[in-house]
Amino acid sequence: MLSCVIPAHDEAALIGKTLQRLHAAARTLSLAYEVIVVADGCGDDTAAIARASGAQILEGHWRQIAAVRNAGAQVARGQRLLFLDADTHVDGTVLAAAMHALDTGAIGGGARVCLQGRPAWYERAVQAAFGWLFRRTGIAPGCFLFCTRHAFEAAGGFDQRYYAGEDVALSRALARQGRFVILHEAVHTSDRKLRSHSKGEHLRLLLNFLLRGRRMLRSRDALGFWYKRRR
Repeated sequence: MLSCVIPAHDEAALIGKTLQRLHAAARTLSLAYEVIVVADGCGDDTAAIARASGAQILEGHWRQIAAVRNAGAQVARGQRLLFLDADTHVDGTVLAAAMHALDTGAIGGGARVCLQGRPAWYERAVQAAFGWLFRRTGIAPGCFLFCTRHAFEAAGGFDQRYYAGEDVALSRALARQGRFVILHEAVHTSDRKLRSHSKGEHLRLLLNFLLRGRRMLRSRDALGFWYKRRR
C-alpha cells in the first residue's frame, strides 16, 4: 500500500482539487493506497472537505511542519510513503515514475516542480535554477517526497529540530540509506508564495539564511514566510 500524507493548515480553498487529482492518478494506476490529511491547527473547513473527498483525517495543533509530517507517517499503514503538499497536483505519469523507482530498488526520491499560473520570465528562470540545483544535490522538495517506510524509519523521519528545511535534511538522511532519485517527471504546485510575498521579503529571507544558516531554521520566529497567515 502507498500511504499519502498531506499536511494542511487552513487549506480549504485548495485541498479538494489536490485530493481529486491524487485520487485520479492512483486509480489510473490501480494502486492500493490511502490518503491521510493532517489538519494542523485549522480554523476553516479543511478537515470537512478532505473527509468528504475520501481522506482519513488526523487533527492536532503542532504548527511545526516536520512534526506534522511525522504524525501522518505514524498512523499510515503502507510500506511506501508519499509526502505531498496541500497545494500540489500530481498525475498518473509522475506517480507511476515514483512507484517504478521504488520497484527497481530506489529507497526514495522526489520530482521536478513546476509552478502553476503564469509566472514571469525571471520567476521561470529562478524555478529552473532551483530545479537544476535540487537535481545536482539530490534534494527532494517537500511538496513531493516519496520513500519506503523502512528507509524513512532508518533515517529517523523528519528532523523536528527544524521548522523549515526538513525536506532537505530528510533527503540527505535517506540518501545515506540507499539510492535516492529525482525524477524527470514533474508535479505542479501553487505559485501563491510569489503572489503573497513581495520580492523584498523573498530577498530578506535569502539574506537572513545566508547570514544565519541552519540556526535560522530552528525557530518559527524568523519563518513567517511559511507560518504567518497570508493567502
